[in-house]
Amino acid sequence: HGLKKTQLRLSDDAIRQIISGYTRESGVRLLERQLGKVCRKTAMRLVDGGEKRVNVTPDSLRELLGVVRYQDGVHSTRNQVGVVNGLAWTEVGGEILEVEAGVMEGSGKLELTGNLGKVMQESVQAAYTCLRSRAAELGIPRDFYKTKDIHVHFPEGAVPKDGPSAGIAIATAMLSALTGRPVRHDVAMTGEVTLRGRVLPIGGLKEKMLAAKYAGITKILVPDQNRPDVEEIDGEIKDGLTIVFVEKMEQVLKEALV
Repeated sequence: HGLKKTQLRLSDDAIRQIISGYTRESGVRLLERQLGKVCRKTAMRLVDGGEKRVNVTPDSLRELLGVVRYQDGVHSTRNQVGVVNGLAWTEVGGEILEVEAGVMEGSGKLELTGNLGKVMQESVQAAYTCLRSRAAELGIPRDFYKTKDIHVHFPEGAVPKDGPSAGIAIATAMLSALTGRPVRHDVAMTGEVTLRGRVLPIGGLKEKMLAAKYAGITKILVPDQNRPDVEEIDGEIKDGLTIVFVEKMEQVLKEALV
């Protein structure tokens, strides 16, 4: 773009902001385009405005690239009843996937919302049956499936969601709503759940751990059978994260519920 090294200075924070706020991709092609846009606008300033050097910071990016296109995934910053931080894999990396559950007096209806695929709908059904079959030991009324309506919701309804890895998060959200026990806001989890409460392995763990770390999560619950995957992940990603391996729902609930 005809610029000398001394004419444009991009801070590390500005580059991170371009990546997180203006690109959403698995590669770097769009990042290259956005950096090119910054360079062209810098060249215009140097020619028209008489400036000798442009320093680009996160605060000045809006003027150069416009409104931020992508917002970071939002998760709860306080312990809440029926709200769990799940972890999802997408084509452009991992994301925090909040799971919400609400319980009302009713006749045993189970309602699902949030643009869910078939596999995820089946995960909700499996989690529901898991709670029903173990109601006594989990401390919930045996007849809750007759007297309570449960609504499970995944925010951002315009985004399609599918896969089995939210199973333990769904079960935890429903149990929290049924018992009134809050869920820890600094814990995230991923894992498939069976009808008998076993936790099965999942994929995309590296991307999910990155999403958790980026969101400020301090503890993640991971299926025990994913131990080999965790060992292969760089220590830089794991640094600052407490990783708890779980085999059964009892372990998940012990770590997640207040």
